[in-house]
Amino acid sequence: MTKKISLGNYLALGSMLFGLFFGAGNLIFPVHMGQEAGSHVALATLGFLVTGVGLPFLGVIAIGFSKSQGLHDLASRIHPLYGTVFTLLLYLTIGPFFALPRTATVSFEISFSNYATHPQQALFLFTALFFIVALIFSLYPGKIMVWIGKILNPLFLVFLALLIGKAFLIPMGTVHNITPIGDYGTHPFLTGFTEGYNTMDALASLAFGIIVIQALKDLGVEKPKQIAVDTFKSGIITLILMSIIYGSLAYIGTFSSQQFAVSKNGGIALAQIAHYYFGSAGSILLAVIVTLACLKTAIGLITACGETFHQLFPKIPYKLLVVGISLFSVCVANFGLTELIQISLPMLMFLYPLAITLIFLALFSPLFNHQRIVYVMTTIFTLIPALIEGLKTLPPIISKQPEVFRLTQFFDQLFPFSSLGMNWVIPALLGLSTGLILSINSHKPTIHRT
Repeated sequence: MTKKISLGNYLALGSMLFGLFFGAGNLIFPVHMGQEAGSHVALATLGFLVTGVGLPFLGVIAIGFSKSQGLHDLASRIHPLYGTVFTLLLYLTIGPFFALPRTATVSFEISFSNYATHPQQALFLFTALFFIVALIFSLYPGKIMVWIGKILNPLFLVFLALLIGKAFLIPMGTVHNITPIGDYGTHPFLTGFTEGYNTMDALASLAFGIIVIQALKDLGVEKPKQIAVDTFKSGIITLILMSIIYGSLAYIGTFSSQQFAVSKNGGIALAQIAHYYFGSAGSILLAVIVTLACLKTAIGLITACGETFHQLFPKIPYKLLVVGISLFSVCVANFGLTELIQISLPMLMFLYPLAITLIFLALFSPLFNHQRIVYVMTTIFTLIPALIEGLKTLPPIISKQPEVFRLTQFFDQLFPFSSLGMNWVIPALLGLSTGLILSINSHKPTIHRT
């Protein structure tokens, strides 16, 4: 008998998934984009939604539709060793080595840094308290749909609605006759597309897939086909929420450019907007919005990392893992985050092409009968340009070495879209074509679950 879940549970799942994705960076990017896009904000926002919302949505449903148990299971379709290495690299990068510590430091920088007389001590106290709270929620992963989907995310949406609602009721200006800046003037859609690509939410979608699957299982949904359908339905809710809020923030950013100079980043712009509408209370409102946004994401990342590492290393208890992840994140947030960003950015640029190709392979796997050779060839052809993208973003002391520079320049000239960080697209298509040709003489599926 197929287990049916209620509309309320669908809404809670969609709210949870939105809450997991929507951190402080998701607040900042569209506002800054709106300021720079000017009168072209509609096209820029449309491009942003394709990659900032579309790809993460596909990533989540890829986990569900692939009938896999998570990223490790899915990536192992290429090879078990590849599955383990790719999973570890992705979770460490979006987890304790980079994205997770940043949730605390971004909250502090935007919300509290201007009021700290001793910034370093204040940062330590804030990050320690932040991760203690996140850890408490993460210790009970079975309750994550309640914590995030039914409590934290609705609370976040209420406070954010206050800011967005007032900005639209009393707009600072219009979108007309505002001159776009830079590439937004010549190709706004493609520039917005690239900006959404840089949110890196496609990586997070593969990580959060395991949380959605587990939440559905906790609701009694066991059949892979039903998990796929319910993942899709809850993902639609997330897609709608993210699209509305991204679009609203982009337009608010455009409005604000008639009142303020274009800021260096969206965090500065948000602070100016909040103060404009609410005065000194705006700083408190923004602090609550940003801290809730980051806390939700932090809980999701700790939980996802803990559950995945426990699957990979079952002898280590889940609770011990999440405690260790939280403690390490506090250390990174206070000592050497800048240096880790320099190391992590190349890793992100390396992982992103591999993640995108894995998402599309999982979605279209039935069309090529799940044959492993298609997964393998596509990944091999994507691997080299992905490495080149990683090399290009290494610190200048490495990336500007003559041998490295000549290599990256060669690939930039060889393949199109290199200026957009997408030199992997053509090789990936070549690898896919090669895999499909090689699969013609073979009918053995890779991993097929019923």
